[in-house]
Amino acid sequence: VQLQASGGGLVQAGGSLRLSCATSGSIFSINAVGWHRQAPGKERELVATITSGGSTDYADSVKGRFTISRDNAKNTVYLQMNSLKPEDTAFYYCNAILHSIVGSGDYWGQGTQVTVSS
Repeated sequence: VQLQASGGGLVQAGGSLRLSCATSGSIFSINAVGWHRQAPGKERELVATITSGGSTDYADSVKGRFTISRDNAKNTVYLQMNSLKPEDTAFYYCNAILHSIVGSGDYWGQGTQVTVSS
């Protein structure tokens, strides 16, 4: 089982990016996927989550600007980030709570850097 995060980069304040979290492997089902971020010197923050039923939740700091969605056919979860601010600069990780041929558990991707310039 692997999670591959991508889509990060450098963007000016007010711009947009879309992150992708692609899962691969012999996965039976995915209960929930989350996006987290960690900036230098700060604790990791849970940014957004989406459940298998499509329920979503967001950190207050990103509500109204970020949207999490999933494409079950592609086994991919997206994080659309609009109206980006310099304080959104961080390393973004995705995790998935899933059931696979090798067992059930919490799996993490390697992350992608998002840098927002002022």
